[in-house]
Amino acid sequence: MEQVATHYLWWIVALLLIGGEVILPGYFMLWIGIAAAAMGILLLAIPGMGALAQAIVFGVFAFVSCFAYWKLVRPRLERIPPGNERLNRRGEQLIGQRYVLCEAILNGRGKAKVGDGTWLVTGPDLPLGATVEVVGIDGTTLRVKAVDVG
Repeated sequence: MEQVATHYLWWIVALLLIGGEVILPGYFMLWIGIAAAAMGILLLAIPGMGALAQAIVFGVFAFVSCFAYWKLVRPRLERIPPGNERLNRRGEQLIGQRYVLCEAILNGRGKAKVGDGTWLVTGPDLPLGATVEVVGIDGTTLRVKAVDVG
């Protein structure tokens, strides 16, 4: 009966670690939780394993699983597919696009209609309704130049 409780204990530890990963994401608890689950499975196959042997094998499993994450999984997660280099930098996606001013640029500052919102713009003084092209971005302010529409 003691061995049944031991492999259940490893599965409980695995669930706690994986649950902790869900609450506080950082990837390392997930892989240690996977090692604990593997330890629970190993105890089903070798029920008479002593506590010291379990601790050593768990340490090895945890190291191997974290190493596998670091060397195999992590590099694949960090790769950016071609064309998505600016995926989470919306302002940089706007460079080269043309928009219409919804507020004239006076003293170098105005606003342009971008999608369903407005963005602050800086550039040469231009009247309301002028078409501008985004040439750069400073934080949340777009740098624009006048576009000859004609």
